[in-house]
Amino acid sequence: MTISEKAAYLKGLMAGMKMSESSDEGKLFAAIADLLEDISLAVSDLEDETAAMRDYIDELDTDLAEVETEVYGLDDCDCDCDCDCDCCCDEDDIVELECPACGEEICIEEEELEDCEQLECPACGKMLNVVCEECDEDEEDDE
Repeated sequence: MTISEKAAYLKGLMAGMKMSESSDEGKLFAAIADLLEDISLAVSDLEDETAAMRDYIDELDTDLAEVETEVYGLDDCDCDCDCDCDCCCDEDDIVELECPACGEEICIEEEELEDCEQLECPACGKMLNVVCEECDEDEEDDE
């Protein structure tokens, strides 16, 4: 039941109770029912306007994405990097690795390698043991 339907139900309920609008209580309930009806209509209008604005914003977002692609030459690359693009892999702080399981090239920021953790291959999902240069140097020094 919508707000408008509930307000109409209360008005009908009040009419069914045969409340006299000449009594003080009847006047009060009639005014409350009218107020609720006005509020419900205003809320309904706001919901309609909000839906229209949401649609308009979605259209603007789509148009802006097209303009960005045209003007800046972006090729839908948000660069979580599957290495199909050259936009981020030319940077100095990016390290390219090859997954031994599937052979997929994986680009990862050098900062992430400093943690010496495992890395999940985005292509096959296998966990790879990643050793940073510092840890690799420490192992050589220990030998």
